[in-house]
Amino acid sequence: MYKAIVFAGTTEGYEICRFLSANKISALACVATEYGSHSLEAGDYLKIQAKRLDEQEMTELFHKELPEFILDATHPYATEVTKNIKSAALASGISYIRVLRAESQSQNAVYVETAEQAVEYLRDREGRIFLTTGSKELAAFTTLPDYRERIYARVLSLPSVVEACQKLGFEGKHLIAMQGPFSKEMNEATLRQYECQYLVTKDSGKAGGFQEKIDAAFACGVIPVIIGRPVQEEGISLTECKRMLAKYFFCEGNHHITLLGIGMGSEDTLTIQGKRAVEKADLIIGARRIADAVALPGQEVFYEYRSREIVDYIQNHPEYSNIVVALSGDVGFYSGARKLLELFGEASIQPEIICGISSVVYFMSKIGLSWDNAKIVSAHGKNCNLISLIYSYEKTFAILGTADGVAELTKKLTGYGMGEVIVYVGEKLSYPDEKIFAKMARELTDYKADPLSVVCVYNPEAEPLPATHGMPDEVFLRGKAPMTKSEVRSVSLTKLKLDQNSVCYDIGAGTGSVSVEMALRASQGQVYAIEKKEDALNLLKANKEKFALDQMQIIAGTAPEAMEDLPAPTHAFIGGSSGNLDKIIDLLLTKNPQVRIVINCITLETVSEAISCIRKLEEFGADKEWESEVVQLAVSRAKNIGRYHMMMGENPIYIITVQAHKKEMSL
Repeated sequence: MYKAIVFAGTTEGYEICRFLSANKISALACVATEYGSHSLEAGDYLKIQAKRLDEQEMTELFHKELPEFILDATHPYATEVTKNIKSAALASGISYIRVLRAESQSQNAVYVETAEQAVEYLRDREGRIFLTTGSKELAAFTTLPDYRERIYARVLSLPSVVEACQKLGFEGKHLIAMQGPFSKEMNEATLRQYECQYLVTKDSGKAGGFQEKIDAAFACGVIPVIIGRPVQEEGISLTECKRMLAKYFFCEGNHHITLLGIGMGSEDTLTIQGKRAVEKADLIIGARRIADAVALPGQEVFYEYRSREIVDYIQNHPEYSNIVVALSGDVGFYSGARKLLELFGEASIQPEIICGISSVVYFMSKIGLSWDNAKIVSAHGKNCNLISLIYSYEKTFAILGTADGVAELTKKLTGYGMGEVIVYVGEKLSYPDEKIFAKMARELTDYKADPLSVVCVYNPEAEPLPATHGMPDEVFLRGKAPMTKSEVRSVSLTKLKLDQNSVCYDIGAGTGSVSVEMALRASQGQVYAIEKKEDALNLLKANKEKFALDQMQIIAGTAPEAMEDLPAPTHAFIGGSSGNLDKIIDLLLTKNPQVRIVINCITLETVSEAISCIRKLEEFGADKEWESEVVQLAVSRAKNIGRYHMMMGENPIYIITVQAHKKEMSL
């Protein structure tokens, strides 16, 4: 006994059968011919009956099987069949549901109610006709003068159909026997080959390839003549039907989910693979601009960009079988796909991924620059220290996130002495009003751009990042303020173990040599140079500007008071403490109990104070594993004395490292 009997023979009917089978709901698919059964695959939950049934046979079938639903998904023009199904269901006392095909609307087209009215419209007009209404309507068009020469009829490639058409006088190149579906390009090629001026079609909806015919007609300058539906039916859509079945039978859903990169947003940058995925979809999900760019007429759309809400919606709507989540650009380039994949993984869902054309690929090709050696970042909603990257890389590509993004960037570039670099700007990429141009940075300081513009900054005088710590002392602007020398700097920074996202304090920054090297290593982080002396503050500012370190912030004041409002550090270098070492360390650990601290000491008293602080930490922090190390570094440099070189010793430096780690729990 079946739970549902589906009268199929249409795309909607086939889709309902597949939905029932996939959700393990027993169903019988009734199709009129063996040909119709080829679009379905029988299985444990789906049986197929290929036979034309009259009303009495339908009634007998319903009484025998006693299904819970009779689903009528026959063709919109099969009015007699629909009448019989409805009557038989009523006689059997079984719920009858009519599944309607979505009706389409087209502008610049001629609508008529019958084939005879289409003939009357065409009778007094010249031009060739592409007839796609099927073989049953052909007889009406034989009343047109010269119909054998004017009409090119496309029908099913069945011998009986071809024979019937030939008897009406349609043969040779005027009879096109083919099996659909037909793409817009295929329809367009046929219209152009036969130089047609009119296309006659029924409004068969999306599943009948109606939109592809209309789009092809408009592309070729051909007038569509549309035969409207013979009756106005009452029923529900395919999606509404699946939703009703899912709720009634408590379906959990059997989704095929595609994460689709749509390119820049115009139809031209959507890949062929992406177009096919969209055509199969019964639901499109995405931000409004992105979803509207790909959704087909009449297609269901859920406007949403938040990952959690998207996953929840899919899980709560089992009626959708093929879902496309549309994402801008490419799914692997600063895309929401990353978070979605994490959430789908937690739900044990494995989506299909279809790549798109990313903005960097599109834009760089437009401006004629290779991108394989460019630094690629996104400043959309995040801090990426663009200035430092532009200083160090010849080509830097960035996605900006605000209308004043170009102006803010170029103001900073100009302020750091890089006003001559070339800035390529791209706005509304791929759209008809796309705008791409190039100017020097100093010419764009007041420019208002599209919020999601992209830029590529070309800096032929870029200074590559040093590969190691310990830049030469001579590269820094120096005064009377103390400076940590190259060798000491190298060892101290090695002990700090910075990464590109570190948040660093340089306490007692002096000229800023340590701050500068910190900032070069923590290119995507932040450096706070804390200094109380006026002359040193001026040198700090000068060195910051020389190396274009926008992520380096100068804090005037004495530690620890000057540190109180700063973000929690991951690393701290203490080069001068003004006698406040214990208070400085206390505040650092309060902000981040696992901060890594490196202290430079010259005097024995400072060494003693530092070691005392460490011992106190270890005593009161017994719940942690303490890493501590003391290294003495003695550096001598050669000095020319006539023909000889004499080694001149620098003051020995004690380099102290301390960091707390979470203690591993013992079993």
